[in-house]
Amino acid sequence: MSKFKLELKSLTTADLSAVMELDKACFGGLWTLEAYQRELDSPNSILLGLFSPLFPQKLLAMGCFWSILEEAHITILAVHPQYQSKGLGQAMLYFLLKSACDGGSERATLEVRASNQAAIALYHKFGFKTAGRRRRYYKDNDEDALILWLGGMQLPEFQDALHNLRALISDRLNNFSWDLVNLW
Repeated sequence: MSKFKLELKSLTTADLSAVMELDKACFGGLWTLEAYQRELDSPNSILLGLFSPLFPQKLLAMGCFWSILEEAHITILAVHPQYQSKGLGQAMLYFLLKSACDGGSERATLEVRASNQAAIALYHKFGFKTAGRRRRYYKDNDEDALILWLGGMQLPEFQDALHNLRALISDRLNNFSWDLVNLW
């Protein structure tokens, strides 16, 4: 069986049309083009994408976090609906956390819709804990957001857990014939 190549790269202005397509497919247009451009221009923002040249939607997943002092605030994690539940979300979260760790982050936080059980399960798998709730956070439907928190990212135990997750993610991607080129 042939494998589909996946490539992780930092997003650039040249990727904005693909970013907007993915945002629309996943969130119905959560962020504007200007908002993504601001993220690209910010020295505190990291935007990563998983690309596959053989698929019509070349940008299959993306993630963003803000690096604020010793904290990584994850603002976006998106996987194209056609490719969800195939390990790409796990891979994207792994790369966001790995990048944050490599940059010296000691903890990570994010908000997630209270109804998004698949995302919550993913975050819990990586060690995030529920720290609170923001009432009526999402303006499209007044849904609450859960605040998730992950500490101890520079501790050896977390580094070991991240390494172990990498192997599990690699196996999962392999089961769906994905091959991450030059990433591990």
